[in-house]
Amino acid sequence: MIELRELTKRYGPTLAVDRLSFEVRPGVVTGFLGPNGAGKSTTMRMMLGLHRPTSGQALVGGRRYDQIDHPLHEVGAVLDADAAHPGRTAFVHLACLARSNGIGKARVSAVLEQVGLSSVANKRVGGFSLGMKQRLGIAGALLGDPGVVVLDEPVNGLDAAGIRWIRSTLRSLAAEGRTVLLSSHLMSEMAVTVDRVLIIGKGRLLEDTSVAEMNDRFERDVLVRTPRPADLTAVLTRLGATVTTTEDGDLVAVGVDAPAIGDAAAAAGIPVHGLTPRSATLEDVYLQMTNEAAEYRATPAAAQEEQR
Repeated sequence: MIELRELTKRYGPTLAVDRLSFEVRPGVVTGFLGPNGAGKSTTMRMMLGLHRPTSGQALVGGRRYDQIDHPLHEVGAVLDADAAHPGRTAFVHLACLARSNGIGKARVSAVLEQVGLSSVANKRVGGFSLGMKQRLGIAGALLGDPGVVVLDEPVNGLDAAGIRWIRSTLRSLAAEGRTVLLSSHLMSEMAVTVDRVLIIGKGRLLEDTSVAEMNDRFERDVLVRTPRPADLTAVLTRLGATVTTTEDGDLVAVGVDAPAIGDAAAAAGIPVHGLTPRSATLEDVYLQMTNEAAEYRATPAAAQEEQR
């Protein structure tokens, strides 16, 4: 398990991480989210002993990372896809990591096969695409068959097949009882990959919950298509629903579910051509939660036009 206890990091007058406390538990894929400048990368670097906390602790299995004798056997991590020396081949890069942790060359060949790089094992890393470098980084993270895996933006540069592969790999690792922490800005991918989310803003914890629990707290609605919107609006309003109309003339009903809408329409003899239950996406929820914590804000195009 990864455990943060009142973790704080200052860079001069800048407070990058502010008394951050949470646990990353085994058996689930945990997403680590936050706007640019929220402190995600700094937090992950402190977990891995690359930055020293100003105060507080970051523990892996009850120990600081620098207290682990053979860290690759316990923690696998990718924080930078460009970390490998460009003049080394993929095999030599991994072999150097393996030797430092008492891992044999047979395991190097195995992880290269696992990530789909066996055919380029003897190619220099400097000629790799970003997607290939991501796969090499993940191979390094899996080298020691660790119980904890920490990945920062692992799908950057991957094609559709690669994204599906890393998603499947992470879920398989969690199913084996490992602890998996994943940071990414791709909300659509996080929504289908992670089980729990940790959201931070301005270095502070904003949310620690499951994806299902988080979505349940946000309002759901039903999109209704009918040739008699005014009549159906009156019926649904009597049921206690709040009904609005889209630009296309469809109804959006809040406070009543799709089966109840269908039953009420049938009882009133009103035809319904479509019923679509909807809920907030992870992106919607994330943006609502982090709106006040966003450090960098662009001016919407519409507002720019008005200013002209």
